[in-house]
Amino acid sequence: MTLIQHNVVAEEEEVTYAHSITPQNSLFDLRLGEIWQYRDLLILFVRRDFVAKYKQTILGPVWFFIQPIFQTAVMAIVFGGMAGLSTDGVPPILFYLAGVTAWNYFSNCLRATSNTFTANAGLFGKVYFPRAVTPLSVVISNLIQFGIGMLLFLVMYGFFTLIGTALHPSSALLLFPLLIVVMGFMGLGLGMLVSAMTTRYRDLQYLVEFGVQLLMYATPVIIPLSAIPAKYKPIMLANPMTGVIETFKYGFFGTGTFSWPLLSYSIGFSLIAFLIGLAVFNKTEKNFMDTV
Repeated sequence: MTLIQHNVVAEEEEVTYAHSITPQNSLFDLRLGEIWQYRDLLILFVRRDFVAKYKQTILGPVWFFIQPIFQTAVMAIVFGGMAGLSTDGVPPILFYLAGVTAWNYFSNCLRATSNTFTANAGLFGKVYFPRAVTPLSVVISNLIQFGIGMLLFLVMYGFFTLIGTALHPSSALLLFPLLIVVMGFMGLGLGMLVSAMTTRYRDLQYLVEFGVQLLMYATPVIIPLSAIPAKYKPIMLANPMTGVIETFKYGFFGTGTFSWPLLSYSIGFSLIAFLIGLAVFNKTEKNFMDTV
């Protein structure tokens, strides 16, 4: 009799939960509060994304240095040596390494976030957590890789300074943190947009892969903006990464082009791309399991 009474009382007690899941009301809501609650998961994903790249490789993290070195060496030989393209008076090795370091951060963010839904479909279908955690972890893990690339660039920069190369860092260097934010937002926004569209059109995965490579040639990674023929310059200026790369190089070398309108275009594009990407991403996450 006493046991039955206890069970009845237990059933009548109000059940409380530590967390509740509510539907996404605003397409532009990043749900930062919820992401903060899942910060341990975010850190876990960042570690997974960073470590998984070179896990079970012989050289391991050394690849973080080898890849940009090889890219830079090939560009210096082909474009600087054989083609004789201008580098605005900057040593080719340093010029190309600066472009490769900045470009790789943007392109890696875009590539990795563009398959968020398809790559994590199995995980998304089993357990709930803020879906935005996955693309954010990609941007943060690539930021760590970008930091390693910058370390290599600064070592080379210091070497050329010691041997007497005339480098003239300018006040535009103060915009360096802003450039990182712009690249991160642009890669994240475009990546989320492509990821949402890829749930229906898988062709976009292949389009992004070679599209990013082609886009690099329309960015002043290899050729400075000052050396572009006038008839092709509008194409280069339409690329939102042009203002970022040119400002990056102008800050460290004091040569090239620095233009507030050009940089403002890059900032505006990154914000619009992020907002559109976020809205499409939030809309897709509600029913993407039906299409993936």
